[in-house]
Amino acid sequence: MNQDDRRSPGFWANLLEQLRLGWSLLWDPRVPLWTKVIPLIGVLYVLSPIDIIPDPILGLGQLDDLGVLLIGLRMFMHFVPEDVLRRHTVQSGTTGTDWRIVDEDPPSIDAEYEVKDEPPLR
Repeated sequence: MNQDDRRSPGFWANLLEQLRLGWSLLWDPRVPLWTKVIPLIGVLYVLSPIDIIPDPILGLGQLDDLGVLLIGLRMFMHFVPEDVLRRHTVQSGTTGTDWRIVDEDPPSIDAEYEVKDEPPLR
């Protein structure tokens, strides 16, 4: 099953992991205050009476709220310092943020080579 398929249990489990990770990062003192404001803006949007799609339209009205919350969560995790995100990811065993964690020192190849005579072009 593809993990991007919203009907798969893996998608919802990954989303739940992301929410738990976001919650723990929100309470970490090493995360800057301006970064913590990002998801709070999303929550304020959901609570405010101003909506892109009015809430009385059942289903669609809640869809924009969910979208704003998820985008806010993704932006929040993008601006969290790399070392803090890595530590929380390892501690929680979260796998959904691997897109952000990159090795700083890529492996190098130590090899010798020599140029041999090339055949003439015809």
